[in-house]
Amino acid sequence: MRIITKIHEMQEIIKLDKQSKSIGFVPTMGFLHEGHQALMKKAREENDILVLSIFVNPLQFGPNEDLDAYPRDIERDTNIAEAEQVDYLFFPSVHEMYPETPSVTVKVHERTDVLCGASRPGHFDGVATVLTKLFSIVLPDRVYLGMKDAQQVAVVEGLVSDFHIPLTIVPVETVREEDGLAKSSRNVNLLPYERAQAPTLYDSLQRAKEMIEGGERLPEVVQSFMKEKIEQETEGVIDYISIYSYPSLKPVSRIEGKIIIALAVQFQKARLIDNIVIDL
Repeated sequence: MRIITKIHEMQEIIKLDKQSKSIGFVPTMGFLHEGHQALMKKAREENDILVLSIFVNPLQFGPNEDLDAYPRDIERDTNIAEAEQVDYLFFPSVHEMYPETPSVTVKVHERTDVLCGASRPGHFDGVATVLTKLFSIVLPDRVYLGMKDAQQVAVVEGLVSDFHIPLTIVPVETVREEDGLAKSSRNVNLLPYERAQAPTLYDSLQRAKEMIEGGERLPEVVQSFMKEKIEQETEGVIDYISIYSYPSLKPVSRIEGKIIIALAVQFQKARLIDNIVIDL
């Protein structure tokens, strides 16, 4: 595995490789976990070259979010990347990516004012801006993103489509614990009794899916059921339980077509998100 910190070096290497090899790309902010590993494994299987980027992007942090507190462990991340047979680890500095205030950034107009995006204005503008830069640097054929953050996948699919970027977004299913809880670095912040309650979130999504497959078509009925179940079986505070069309993320009065059921629940020291996508 080769670690690259300079944009021009990454571009020169990829330009040569791209002439005869397929490029799979996994963009991350580091502090890698099993979810990232699942992305790398799939990318490794489907491409000749695997590129992993680690860059904590300041543009996607809001004024009340602590950029400096974001967890970092490049030594551990490097070991994981080597174990997953990454060919190139692109690890640029903030100054390398943003040597001065950007004269152009990307503004996302759709798919951002709901779910987690509703409380993080400007977040997806930062995501879209840095990914546009990374796509131009790495020139991937396929980009692998986790469906745990299905809103991000939807936003990036819109970016690629609207800007006619010649690559394919490959969504990868959420990696889960044996009891169904979506794997997340935040899970370690759950108190023991909260950890025991947390699988209720995925169970409520599965029960909602069963209701819909059984014929239920009213979003409010499904949401009410999920709300009651989560409130009865956990001490978490519900942030949202939402049903939208996917990937457009528009409200639906009737459940049909491709939809997402998504939720966020705040425990004492951990905010957990989860979702499922259903195509009727």
